Amino acid sequence: MIRTSALFLTLAISAFAADEPAKSPAPKPDAAATPAEAPKTVIKQASVLIAGKKIPYKATAGKIQLKGDDGKARASIFHVSYEREDVSDRTNRPVMFAFNGGPGSSAVWLHIGVLGPRIVNLEGDGTSSTPPPLRVSENPLSILDVCDLVFVDPVSTGYSRAENEAKPEDFHGLNQDIESLGDFVRMWVSAHDRWASPKYLLGESYGGMRVAGLSKHLQSRYGMPLNGVILLSSLLDFATLDANPGSEISRSVFLPAYTAVAHFHGKVKGDRDTLVAESTQFAYAEYASALIMGSSISPELNAKIAAKLESLTSLPAAIWQRYNLRIDPMVFRAELLRNEGKVIGRFDARVTADVGDKTAREAEYDPSYSLAYGAFSTAMMDYLSRDLGYDEDRPYEILTQKVMPWRWDANNAVVNVADRLSNAMRDNPHLKVLVMSGHNDLATPPESMAYSLRHMLDLPQAARSKIQTVFYESGHMFYLNPTDLKKTREDLVKFLTEPSK
Repeated sequence: MIRTSALFLTLAISAFAADEPAKSPAPKPDAAATPAEAPKTVIKQASVLIAGKKIPYKATAGKIQLKGDDGKARASIFHVSYEREDVSDRTNRPVMFAFNGGPGSSAVWLHIGVLGPRIVNLEGDGTSSTPPPLRVSENPLSILDVCDLVFVDPVSTGYSRAENEAKPEDFHGLNQDIESLGDFVRMWVSAHDRWASPKYLLGESYGGMRVAGLSKHLQSRYGMPLNGVILLSSLLDFATLDANPGSEISRSVFLPAYTAVAHFHGKVKGDRDTLVAESTQFAYAEYASALIMGSSISPELNAKIAAKLESLTSLPAAIWQRYNLRIDPMVFRAELLRNEGKVIGRFDARVTADVGDKTAREAEYDPSYSLAYGAFSTAMMDYLSRDLGYDEDRPYEILTQKVMPWRWDANNAVVNVADRLSNAMRDNPHLKVLVMSGHNDLATPPESMAYSLRHMLDLPQAARSKIQTVFYESGHMFYLNPTDLKKTREDLVKFLTEPSK
């Protein structure tokens, strides 16, 4: 069963060090029981030019301590917030909390890749690497002119850590993660006197599951209804990505993305949107019916379905038949440009790389991930230390496996949080939702979210009308493409400034 939607790097585990006790006969205290140090905070004033206007802001890098009923710190959540300073009345000033995914990712991608006032300097259209070292520069497409921003690192990512007697694994789970981050949001809002401000959550990839859960949790636990939820390259139901035997939904979900990717690489001809619509219709009709038949499908129907799949993806019918009409994304990525000796990316299928093993049946290497990780890691560390003046001895965990094993709390079921978002929308009729998807995303294809939204069967039509969906030309991190980055700002500003109907 597919449980995660990102790739991870294995990083060295750093431990808290305990001071030696004052009296030599006494036993050395356990490191986990050592009182947490008071979090440090760094505040900087700066400005950014957006839409031709100078926007002064305050940047705050620091930690908020989450405390248990006994008053002891359980965790320190690192975050960087940006608040526009030339605002006299903050009651009408929106604030957005941004979360990346993994689980195991810091908020670096959203922070310096798209939303914040500083952005990593990448060359080209997001399909080629930029020579190191990389730095950040002013981001004229930030949304800070219309919305304050808070970038949040969950426990064990970034500089966020468990404290005192709390164990890191206490926070490494679907519900534990939502509860701890909900506590953070509550504390930040209280500390900054923003209860009266419009509040938004944005989640990328697995971060979409976070904010879907938070939308209900904040409302039911703290009486904090939200104004909007943004789901960027997200998913709500892992069944839509589950390619295990007997799970057929993902086959229909991925097929329209295969068509879009094949069109981008010139393998199928015609209008892209028309082809994707045709692929989607076929995916849930004849194709889905054929898949359900399993081994009982007739040779004639098998051949007919395989021929149609070839027309929609360019992969020969014989290959589709070899795989029993079920081609996984890793196989598709290996096969599409096999004759050219190239593999295509998972996070962004526009990206290609030369194949090392030309006989490999699956693509285990993702060139689109490789071109982003080092660039963002270097730029983020330079920005935190040199620009913001914040650093620690412990590593800043960009992506980490330390959160594994992640507890899904799903009672042996496939994880699905669509009902949590649906309940939040039902109970808060003013809650708006923006779904943002990239046509060339083979990690969380657009149809994953579309399928989940269609299956919120109990959602009233009035609430459903508040869901908006927008598409982008590139992949999972579509904002790495300058054209899509510009459109991202336009779509977000429209969503933030339009009144709820």
